[in-house]
Amino acid sequence: MSESRTHLGRVAILWRGDEAERRSATLATSRFKAVFAALADVGVKAEPVIYEDECLDAVRAELARFDGVLVWVNPIHEGRNRSNLDGLLREVAARGVWVSAHPDVILTMGVKEVLHRTRMMSWGGDTALYRTAEAMRAEFPGRLAAGPRVIKRNRGNGGQGVWKVEMLASRVDRPMARVLDATKDVPEELALDAFLERCVAYFDDGCVIDQLFQARLSEGVVRCYMAGERGFGHQKVKALVAAPAARAQAGPRLYTSNAEPRFQRLRRLMEDEWTPQLTTLLGIQQCDLPMIWDADFMLGPPGDDGADAYVLGEINVSSVFPIPDEAPAEIASRVADRLRSKL
Repeated sequence: MSESRTHLGRVAILWRGDEAERRSATLATSRFKAVFAALADVGVKAEPVIYEDECLDAVRAELARFDGVLVWVNPIHEGRNRSNLDGLLREVAARGVWVSAHPDVILTMGVKEVLHRTRMMSWGGDTALYRTAEAMRAEFPGRLAAGPRVIKRNRGNGGQGVWKVEMLASRVDRPMARVLDATKDVPEELALDAFLERCVAYFDDGCVIDQLFQARLSEGVVRCYMAGERGFGHQKVKALVAAPAARAQAGPRLYTSNAEPRFQRLRRLMEDEWTPQLTTLLGIQQCDLPMIWDADFMLGPPGDDGADAYVLGEINVSSVFPIPDEAPAEIASRVADRLRSKL
């Protein structure tokens, strides 16, 4: 490594862990070891920083030593949220430390509300937004009567707060619904009012999103990974398929490279059309895009040319992992560019 490449800067890779992990975390044993190695290859010195709310003051002191910090922390984890960490990261960023992804960027593009804000883009679809539980009670039953819907809490991960909802034949005075939690395999039947009451807590995150259920969901979801504004990998995932047999047929998550022929159209759309539209619509500077983020797409009805339509299901920003083999080098390249811009 040349001398000039050894002084780009110091970056912390931050993830959540307990006190024992704070004491024992090393580059060699971390699940981010490939990212650490890629950063070293481009002249960036990276070190682990382990966060938990009880260690906030200690983490604040640690982060003061770095030029930047890459954050991998889910919005919800074992009953805890990111409110304390996000406050710390805003404080650190205000002192001149570069943060990716910045909490304000997460709240702009990494929440389900983005599905409603971008619904007029070609990746959009039939999407409603409810700001209050009263609005949801008034408007949701009418939309549900026309066909199955998917309800999503604004902030969540791993399918938490995501439900497929279908109306059941029932008495007029007591509508019934079949609901399937995205983290579960078996649906349940209950009064629609009871389900709506279950959703009340979701409004603590600002809103609830209501999307048309995509009939082709059983074919899988395509996950498009992005480093900044450049796409480099895909992963097929599946959720909200009620039949256990259908879920079993999904198999493991499958990664492909950025050269996979099946996804070149999607990659061009992401890089050339959708990401520029997204940043313009949301008012995000290109340099502030997360170092690693992904977009999950469901398959919609094919167009007149026979090509698949892609319908955005969510954008993940807070803690995108696992990641394709190409990701560490792409992340490192973007980090190096960002640090050079600070010199």
